[in-house]
Amino acid sequence: MSEVSSLTGRLLVATPSLADPNFDRAVVLLLDHDEEGSLGVILNRPTPVGVADILQSWAALAGEPGVVFQGGPVSLDSALGVAVVPGEEPGADGFPLARRAGRGDPIGWRRVHGAIGLVDLEAPPELLAEAVGSLRIFAGYAGWGPGQLEDELVEGAWYVVESEPGDVSSPAPQRLWRSVLRRQRSELAMVATYPDDPSLN
Repeated sequence: MSEVSSLTGRLLVATPSLADPNFDRAVVLLLDHDEEGSLGVILNRPTPVGVADILQSWAALAGEPGVVFQGGPVSLDSALGVAVVPGEEPGADGFPLARRAGRGDPIGWRRVHGAIGLVDLEAPPELLAEAVGSLRIFAGYAGWGPGQLEDELVEGAWYVVESEPGDVSSPAPQRLWRSVLRRQRSELAMVATYPDDPSLN
């Protein structure tokens, strides 16, 4: 198998032709992508369940809306925390400024891409309270086996675009699909106007 170019940290935006209802108009942040497969979370599926209802100790750090998001169809009974730590972008030499200053990443947070990282939900929240700019809790995740995502990309199921730290904490997640497409400097910006039900056009 040829070397897989990692898409970790990028967004998968469902194309209008993607038929799987699990991913209808989904915006997926890829947390891991290599030759062994891919793992990500859907950023625009808020549930009615409050973070305080299942992870009381983390509720104060969760951004608005303060609810759990359905990260994907796999392992819905497990929770995953994704947080943005501001000011942690790499410097010109590729190392985060904090690491050059000898501080390293905050305890309980593992960098995935840029300022975005995974939170150890077993760690005491107060360890991260000062560092975290925004936190989102996901129930479940989206997963692909080796080569599976690549096949879906060839089939035209997904657009691959750059993520921005604000995507993780969007206060209007239901509008994320359109807003991510609209900011693209290509014909993708036009896809944002695609009707929810094209048969009504």
